[in-house]
Amino acid sequence: MCGIAGWIAFQRNLEEQRPALDAMTATMVCRGPDAGGAWLSRSAVLGHRRLSVIDLEGGVQPMTVDTPDGPVAMTYSGEAYNFRELREELRRRGHAFRTASDTEVVLHGYLEWGEEVADHLDGMYALGIWDGRSDKLVLLRDRLGIKPLYVYETEDGVLFGSEAKAILAHPEVEAVVDTDGFRELFGFVKEPGRAVWAGMREVRPGSVVTVGRNGLREHTYWRLEVAEHRDDTGTTVRRVRELLEASVGRQLVADVPQCVLLSGGLDSSALTALAGRKLAEQGERARTFTVDFEQPDAFRPDELRGSQDAPYAREVVGHVGTLHSDIRLDHQELANPEVRRATVTARDLPFGFGEADNSLYLLFKAIREHSTVALSGESADEVFGGYPWFHLPAVQETAMFPWVTAAGLGPKSHPTKLIDPGLLLGTLDVPGYWAQRWTDTVAQLPVVPGEDAHERRMREFCYVHLTSLLGLLLDRKDRMSMAVGLEVRVPFCDHRLVEYVFNTPWAMKTFDGREKSLLRAAVRDTLPSSVVERVKALYPHTQELRYVEELQRQVGELLTGGHHAVEFFDRAALAKAVHGEPGAVERDEREAFERVLDLAVWLDTYRPAVKL
Repeated sequence: MCGIAGWIAFQRNLEEQRPALDAMTATMVCRGPDAGGAWLSRSAVLGHRRLSVIDLEGGVQPMTVDTPDGPVAMTYSGEAYNFRELREELRRRGHAFRTASDTEVVLHGYLEWGEEVADHLDGMYALGIWDGRSDKLVLLRDRLGIKPLYVYETEDGVLFGSEAKAILAHPEVEAVVDTDGFRELFGFVKEPGRAVWAGMREVRPGSVVTVGRNGLREHTYWRLEVAEHRDDTGTTVRRVRELLEASVGRQLVADVPQCVLLSGGLDSSALTALAGRKLAEQGERARTFTVDFEQPDAFRPDELRGSQDAPYAREVVGHVGTLHSDIRLDHQELANPEVRRATVTARDLPFGFGEADNSLYLLFKAIREHSTVALSGESADEVFGGYPWFHLPAVQETAMFPWVTAAGLGPKSHPTKLIDPGLLLGTLDVPGYWAQRWTDTVAQLPVVPGEDAHERRMREFCYVHLTSLLGLLLDRKDRMSMAVGLEVRVPFCDHRLVEYVFNTPWAMKTFDGREKSLLRAAVRDTLPSSVVERVKALYPHTQELRYVEELQRQVGELLTGGHHAVEFFDRAALAKAVHGEPGAVERDEREAFERVLDLAVWLDTYRPAVKL
């Protein structure tokens, strides 16, 4: 995994712009701590930071091929899991290779198929190719948007980068967030292609962007399609198992130490069991890591977590026979302002998942001391219908993003009661934004003949989870992991698995009367029954009241100092919560503390021009 950056300009000589390129690339040293490189020509410059995973010596970038009609240069981030098969196919077509890297395979794939190389790639990737034969830039992003890629149009070309910070580092770019950007921030509904920063946007998942002297164009090479599902339940369960086993097997290819993120839930436990079997065939043992906070006797069940992860994780460890480590975090680490600064800087945005981002960052930092690649169960809930709100009748009856409805964020409410309602309901009109985004998103979903209203609604729910929530979670996983140079792979994001399960009827997705019925049945034979039957628990958080006390203290300092971040919140309500008993602080008040602290770091670090 790596960080990429580039600048295309058709009306100036970029060979003299090495300092600007270096500034862009330097922002992503964390993504690529092993090496850096640059390639310069008159109209295009490409930068690269490398995290070495495959062919540690041969995959140096940017990588170029000189042709009789001009150079073709590529800067590439990600992994093509099928690179070995593609290499053999390209050899049969006459291509010769100097390295064992997937980078060279992707570059030669472009030479053979042009932009249609996207149809041949299987993996997670974001890349930029300068084709000197036609003076054209090609930007390509993987199907689900696992790897990020941003683009910013200029007067005579474009800037691009793996992260927004790479583009913001360019001397001609001003950091601006306008009304649309703040709606995106406060809405927690990701619009594919939109970036929070004014003038910047993402390359959409499953899309190719080309930039030439006549301008920019974008086309989609993959989208989630509706198709009739003809398999019965038993056949479907077997097919899910086949697809998942194949995905896990493909993603265990690396020349560096690997591990699995294990929570003791169904998703991560399934990956652990399947990876353990695959590695055992090679004479290896899977390595696993679990995060936790409290001692067992200090855990208190709540509405988000009915059970603690560690006991279930230990059952899986014993069952599979993994090499296991527990990563225990304390409240002081989680509340450390430097950790918060690291997470805010990693995502380039003020609002993420608060404490969950901090703990994920610390977990990944600890894992990076032992492994370079990790498998994660991310996206299983979106693919298989795992969240509790999927199954609530009141949510099902509401034409709205279900996580918005379930959180009590109805049409006349807002994300947290401590954010200034005048800003959310007036200036930004977040409820109106939600309504329009819902309408626009479900309009993309074709009507299936004969589908009743309930089946249509559940198909809509599955679709918006995969297109408007999954992107937020993949961004989070990418930024927190790459901030410490850890590559996280997501087998549940295999596009064949996603396509297949998406088109199964809702009754089949819930055939045993519970969430994730298909996945549970597909892996039942690989896991202890207690883990198979465990009720879903959301990502863990600390229940230590001293953590809340520290948040209150830090927010109190912002209130006393009159920090600009406080202006976005209901100051009186915030002050009341800050001075309340820690044990009486409600969940949305605690979330508000996290957000105001994140916002303060972001405003101080990026100093954006706010245009509302």
